Amino acid sequence: MGVREGCLSDSPWWPPPPLLLLTLLLCTVPCCSARPFGIPMPSVNVAVVFSGSAYQTEIKGRLSRENFMDLPLEVNPITVLVNNTNPRALLTRICDTLSTNRVHGVVFEDNVGSEAVAQILDFISTQTAVPIVGISGGSAVVLPYKGEGSNFLQLGSSIEQQINGMFKVMEEYNWDNFVVVTSLYPGYETYVDYIRSFTDTSYFKWELQDVLTFDMSADGLNDVRARRLLQQIDAQVLLVYCSHEEAQYLFSMAAEAGLVGPGYIWIIPSLAVGNPEVAPPDSFPVGLISIITDRWRMSLRKRVRDGVAIVVKGVQSFRKQRGFVPEVHGDCHNPVTAPPANDTLFRHMLNVSWENNDFSFNSNGYLVNPAMIIITLDRERQWDKVGTYETGILQMRYPVWPRYGSYLEPVSDYRHLTVATLEERPFVIVEAVDPLTGTCVSNTVPCRRQSNKTEA
Repeated sequence: MGVREGCLSDSPWWPPPPLLLLTLLLCTVPCCSARPFGIPMPSVNVAVVFSGSAYQTEIKGRLSRENFMDLPLEVNPITVLVNNTNPRALLTRICDTLSTNRVHGVVFEDNVGSEAVAQILDFISTQTAVPIVGISGGSAVVLPYKGEGSNFLQLGSSIEQQINGMFKVMEEYNWDNFVVVTSLYPGYETYVDYIRSFTDTSYFKWELQDVLTFDMSADGLNDVRARRLLQQIDAQVLLVYCSHEEAQYLFSMAAEAGLVGPGYIWIIPSLAVGNPEVAPPDSFPVGLISIITDRWRMSLRKRVRDGVAIVVKGVQSFRKQRGFVPEVHGDCHNPVTAPPANDTLFRHMLNVSWENNDFSFNSNGYLVNPAMIIITLDRERQWDKVGTYETGILQMRYPVWPRYGSYLEPVSDYRHLTVATLEERPFVIVEAVDPLTGTCVSNTVPCRRQSNKTEA
């Protein structure tokens, strides 16, 4: 039988008299009620990967157990800094980490903003069955499709959830007439189908004018076709589905077609935004709207703690049900044989609560009830939070949407007509701008007022 060190002192009485033995046993009951000597507290090995050169100065030293003392199990954090973010280097570094450490889960933070990072992580999680949690940057860019057997969780929202938020914004400002513009990026057909289904079943009267799909890669023939298609657009509200790189091409073509400026509302998914912490491309127009999760401006410390907590709480749930900490597999070159779907650490990570936050994921690895925010590109070319969308409730900063341009700003392109008319009803109804916002009131549009008066 093992005893805790310090419970018994050296004594020449051995074996002790029966009465003394009984007294000693009673005195040592509090000591013996603890974990038996020699059985260590279960620990969870979590690899925390920081991908990007900016983290070299931000992460001073390595994470330690003391950073996670309030979690229910002991955490052994493994800090991994990756300078080179090209796919091959990233894949090699993570696989090396998994093969040299018995890692229960990976928490991935990056400032790249490219969906290619998420694709690599999804592949690794499928090959190794090691759960990976993408908490920020490209790792949190939602993927329309994931590999079979994927163990990849993303602290982001699905494209369907983003579409629901987009239409809430459009309904708020009576933007009922719109066009859908997509590239050939995987998932574009699902995007269009969901929009059609949404508008067909909505009580709000939507008018989908057209759906334009074309290749958004720089090429002479593509440029001609893109311009031709964009010049056919009459709607002022445009919903877009494409990647971050394709969005840069699209908006350069849209500028040439005269489709950017105060008269147009462009709405893009988080996939096209990329990393909102990084300055947007020059081609992105002022007033561009998107919807992303509210983790955008959360501190790095908070993001990492949440990611690690998801892994640890999942291990705790697994251990509570099975009685032991799950085994790990870290060989990228030998794909693991997947166990039954209800017998994995990944399953136990799908329903986690931590510090009053609900980290419930669906089977595709997206948050079930994400808190989202609406952002727009302001005049200083900074992403600005202008609204929130959570549990179906939208709250916007502006009662009337600002058009991010001077009121009555001239629109200099051949697509606009100048109409001469009397400024009286019923020919034209002219309303003054809102005195508070300096923009058009609801259900009106900016117009230029021409004057024929002459001066001597």
